[in-house]
Amino acid sequence: MITAGATRERVLVLGGSGFVGRHVIAKLAAAGHDVVAVTRRRERARHLLLLPTVQVVEGDPHDAAVLARHAAGATAAVNLVGVLHERGRQSFERAHVELPGLLVAACKGAGVRRILHMSALGAAADAPSRYLRSKAGGEAAIAASGLAWTIFRPSVIFGPEDTFLNLFAKLARVLPVIALAGAHARFQPVYVGDVAACMDAALPDVETAGQRYELCGPQAYTLEQLVRWVGEVSGAARPVVALGPALSSLQARVMEWLPGPLLTRDNLLSMQRDNVCGCAFPPCFGVTPRSIEALAPGWLAPASRNSRFDTYRAQRGR
Repeated sequence: MITAGATRERVLVLGGSGFVGRHVIAKLAAAGHDVVAVTRRRERARHLLLLPTVQVVEGDPHDAAVLARHAAGATAAVNLVGVLHERGRQSFERAHVELPGLLVAACKGAGVRRILHMSALGAAADAPSRYLRSKAGGEAAIAASGLAWTIFRPSVIFGPEDTFLNLFAKLARVLPVIALAGAHARFQPVYVGDVAACMDAALPDVETAGQRYELCGPQAYTLEQLVRWVGEVSGAARPVVALGPALSSLQARVMEWLPGPLLTRDNLLSMQRDNVCGCAFPPCFGVTPRSIEALAPGWLAPASRNSRFDTYRAQRGR
């Protein structure tokens, strides 16, 4: 709830129906802020409908008129939109560069001064992948806006609904051996709840305006270490074969043709640079980052999966 002397914000959120968005919006709602979440398909945001002070509206976030309409009356904006794979019209440029520009224009038109923006660790104009270069382009649009901006640059984010650790667990359950591209790439996974807590804390904190914050968990791992650990914890330990550069590229090229690809050549290019923080977790947010070892067994372990399945069956009278 809003504490004495604190300001109740009206926050326009883009990307609120996604994995990170659900946690950020839950934090904002719990703090007593009013939230307007714009999503293309309202049914994808059903998990937000029961949250107090949250309004889910259907609309195209790339439509300037839609953004202008919902920015009116807002006091802050949060952009969480991100795509890992390009498909159809949804290119990296459109999602990561054009959309932040449209949001900035809508904020300026409506007099919204505060904006929080989710980027990615490793974003740079000279990065090896289009994904990371487009993330840098989005940062540039936000930083040049003249608004009171704060940019977050997390490493890979994990949590109960993620497509990171959970994907490895699914692969381990169906494959006898895991042939792993980019096995030696390094990551420093950060918990989604910790990321959401930082964004919630930053919203009213004017001292964070004009700052970029790298967010990482307490420990770095190679991709191979993570895959092996997830297999063990989920009860499906499998041999992992680390592929060299040529076979990694071939695997990515083949997987690009699959619907909802698990890996693309651009993903592989992103992994050429270590996805780890060069500094401590920002102390200004009052958050102590939690590890995958402390949290992930709670949803990866076989007993946890069985418990969730039993709950699902009970809810449906089966």
